[in-house]
Amino acid sequence: MKKYMGDAMMLTTAIVWGSGFVVTAIALKYLTAYQVMAGRFILAAIILMVLFGYRLKGLRWSVVWKGAVLGTILYVAFAFQTVGLEYTTASKNAFLTAVNVVIVPLIAFVLYKRKIDGYEMFGSVLALVGIGLLSLQGSLKMNIGDILTLVCAVGFAFDIFYTNYFVQKEDALILTIVQFVTAALIGTIVVIIQGDIPTTIAKEGIYSVIYLAVFSTTLAYVFQNVAHKYTTATKAAIILSTEALFGTLFSILFLHEILTFKMTMGALLIMIAILIAELKPAYFKNRMAKKLGRST
Repeated sequence: MKKYMGDAMMLTTAIVWGSGFVVTAIALKYLTAYQVMAGRFILAAIILMVLFGYRLKGLRWSVVWKGAVLGTILYVAFAFQTVGLEYTTASKNAFLTAVNVVIVPLIAFVLYKRKIDGYEMFGSVLALVGIGLLSLQGSLKMNIGDILTLVCAVGFAFDIFYTNYFVQKEDALILTIVQFVTAALIGTIVVIIQGDIPTTIAKEGIYSVIYLAVFSTTLAYVFQNVAHKYTTATKAAIILSTEALFGTLFSILFLHEILTFKMTMGALLIMIAILIAELKPAYFKNRMAKKLGRST
C-alpha cells in the first residue's frame, strides 16, 4: 500500500510540474529567471517553516549538510532550466530536462556500482523516446538554451538520486525545509549581487510566482521527498518524466496547442514505460514462481 502511495505522490508531483512549464513561461514575461527562482524559493521556504518549523527541534548536523547539498543542486538545476527556457522552446526544454530519466540509473552504477535493473533501464529509454515524440517540434539543432537545459537534466538526476539516498535515513520534511532555505539563500544572494531587486511587479508575475512557490515547489517537493521513502530512484525518475505529458496537456487546454499523432504516440510510450517499470518484473516473477511450484 505504501508503495502505491509513493507512486501516487510522484504522479501528483509530475502533474503539478507539468503545469509549471506554462506558469514559468508567463512569469518570465514579467521577471528575470533569477527573480523567479528567488521568489519561488523564498516563499516556499517561508510556507514550510510556518507549517513544519516545529519539526526542526530534531535538527541534526547530518540533515543540515545533506539538505544544503540538495538545496544547492536544486538551485543550480533550476537556474540552468529557467535560463535555458529563455533561449529555447518549452517543448525542447521539457524533453531535454527529461534526459535525467536515463541519467539516474547511470549515476547509481558509476558512483555506487549498483546493478542497473533491466526493466527500469528499458522503461527509462522508452520514456525518453516517448518524451521526444511528445515534446520535440521542428529543428533539433542545439542552441545555448538546449545546452543549458542538458546541464539542468544532469542536475535534476543528481537531485532525484541523492534525495532518494538521503531520505532513507533522514526526516524527509526537515530535509526539504533545509533544502528550500538553502536554495532561497542562494537565490537571494544572486539577485542582490546582480543588483536586480524588483521595485514593482505586475500582478500576473506575482500570481505566477505564488503558484510556482505553493504548488510547483512546496507541494511538489514535499510529495516527492516523502515518496522517495517508498520507491526506487529510477522508478521515481520515470514517473516524474510524465511532467512532459502533463505539460503538453496543459498547453493544449490553456494555450490551445494542437495534439498531433506524434504527440499522442509519445504519450502512449510514456505510459507503457511506467507500466513496464511498475508491473513487468512482478509479472514475470509470479509466472516463474508458478512454474517452479508446478514442477515440484
